[in-house]
This record gives sequence, structure tokens and C-alpha cells, in this order.
Amino acid sequence: MELTLAELAARLGGRAIDGDATTRVSGVAALEAAGARDLGFVRSASFAAQLVESRVAAVIAPPGVATHGKPTLRSPAPSLDFARAAALLVPRARPAAGVHARAFVDSSASVDASAAIGPLASVGAGARIGARTIVHANVAIGDGAVIGADCELHAGASVGAGCQLGDRVILQPGCAIGGDGFGYEQGESGALEKVPQLGNVVLEDDVEVGANSTIDRARLGTTRVGRGSKIDNLVQIAHNVEIGAHSVVVAQSGIAGSTKTGERVFFMAQSGALGHLEIGAGSFIAARGVADSNLPPGSRIFGFPPLAGRAWHRANAWFARLPELARRLRALERRLGVSAGEEREK
Repeated sequence: MELTLAELAARLGGRAIDGDATTRVSGVAALEAAGARDLGFVRSASFAAQLVESRVAAVIAPPGVATHGKPTLRSPAPSLDFARAAALLVPRARPAAGVHARAFVDSSASVDASAAIGPLASVGAGARIGARTIVHANVAIGDGAVIGADCELHAGASVGAGCQLGDRVILQPGCAIGGDGFGYEQGESGALEKVPQLGNVVLEDDVEVGANSTIDRARLGTTRVGRGSKIDNLVQIAHNVEIGAHSVVVAQSGIAGSTKTGERVFFMAQSGALGHLEIGAGSFIAARGVADSNLPPGSRIFGFPPLAGRAWHRANAWFARLPELARRLRALERRLGVSAGEEREK
């Protein structure tokens, strides 16, 4: 799509324009790679110097940031408006509606006429696929699964039997929704016996799950991810976990079974929570941090064993000083004529 800067500003909510409002843009690009019809953006003045050499046609920038004569759409949130502009200017192609000749759809399944089912996809008995949903190649949808409207399931994703996806859910390649939870009991002989996992998974509206992430079905009941939540790549969410709305779980994180979080909880990269915990709304678990006990709303924890934010920063400041403190301790020992080993023996 090609738009003038004035047309784009109107579609973005009436943003102010500096410069030629008739400038036409038809694509988006990074400043260093932009062409004469591309739109770019800068977050702050520290990035604006790149505009001097850039061929970009127009730019989105915060108010007050110099843009070196480039036609500019002024925005208090330039990265967000750039994302919205990209969706307008470079809309994603979608496959034609219908079932591919090499897909398998059980005769008892229900697929909306506006949905698209790709090659080698499989839709099980009694499954339901909503309007305008796209099921790409090699996706497996189990018996009785329900997929809402306007969803997109990318290649190799799977949705287990009886699991439910709301509207506008996105599954990235290879993610597994509804595999068995990790449940075993030790029998009399010491051998591990598998515990049947009889529940399901529910992903509410506007959830996105990243590539090769796994969300296990419940032992009984439901594993649930609340509306608007975003799960990154390579995340493990165990059986009977409940994640509150608009939460974020970043790459390589893991949440153990039956833990429940409030809304807007953030798990940063390689973080996690032990099982059967309550994580309060608005909590923040920093990268490589682990929640090992219940957290009240608004908690901020770092590291493992976990420390609250200020305590963690103070501890790290002291950690950085350990070599200096060790030197001072050795000097003090020499002055006293005693070593740490000798002192321990006394």
C-alpha cells in the first residue's frame, strides 16, 4: 500500500506533521537501509544523527527531536506508531480460503468457509475452526479442539485434543499446546508410573505463543493463559498453571505445575517459578530470577535465591567489591599476625 504522510497521520490518530505532508511512502525500513519511498523512525535524539546519511522518505519521531529536514510524523510513541504503520503499508499476504487438497479434515470437524487449511495439516474429529483462521502446513489439531476466529497457526504447531483457543490467537512454528503434563508416581517396585493427564489447555483471546514453546494440558481441569498474554520462544508452562491476562513470559523461562499468576506479570528471560505458588498481579521476575514462594502484588525479585530489587542491587554492588575486600582482609591479617585459617582453628 502507498500512502501520503497526511493519510498515514490520519490513520494513526491524527499525528502532527513537520514538512511535506504529501510525501508518499510505500514501505518501511531501518534508516541505514531505507530507500526513497520508505518510512523509518527514531526513538530519541541519540538516533537522529543517522538521518543525515539516510535516504528514508519520511520518519516518525518524538516531538522536539531534530530530523534534519526529513518530512516527519510527530509521535509520543514512535516505535508503536511505526509498528502500526508497518501493518498498514506492508500487510501480510494470506492464503486463499478453503481446505488444501493435501490436508486431512475429519468428516465430523467443522471448518468455517472463510478459514484456510494448508497442505498436510490435520484436523481431528469434532474439531471446530473459526472464521478467517489460517492453519498453515503440517499443523495438527486434535479431536474436539476449538479454534476461534482470526487465529493463525504456523507450520508445525500442534493443538491437543479438547484444547481451546480464543479469537486472534497466534501460534508460532513448532509450539505444542496440550501435550501431557509431566506427571508420574513411584510404584511399589520403584518404577515410575505415568499419571493420566485428563484436562485441557485454554488460550484466551489475543494470546500469542512463540516458536517451540510448550503449554501442557492439566492433570484435571484446565491450564489457562489469560487474554492478551504473550509467550516468547522456548518457554515451558506446566500442567494446571494459570497465567493472568496481559502477562509476558520471555524466552527460556519455565513455570512449574499449578502455579497461578495475577494480571500483568512479567517473567523475563530464563526466569521461572516453582510449583503451587501464587504470584500477585503486576509482579516482575527479572532475568534468571526464580520465585520460590508466594509473591504479593507488585513484587520485584532478582536472582536465586530471590532478593527484592533494592537488596539485589546492594548485594551486587558488594559482590563487585569482593576482590578489594579480600585484599583489605589479608592486609589486616598480616598486621594482626594471624591468618584466617589460624583464626578458624582457634
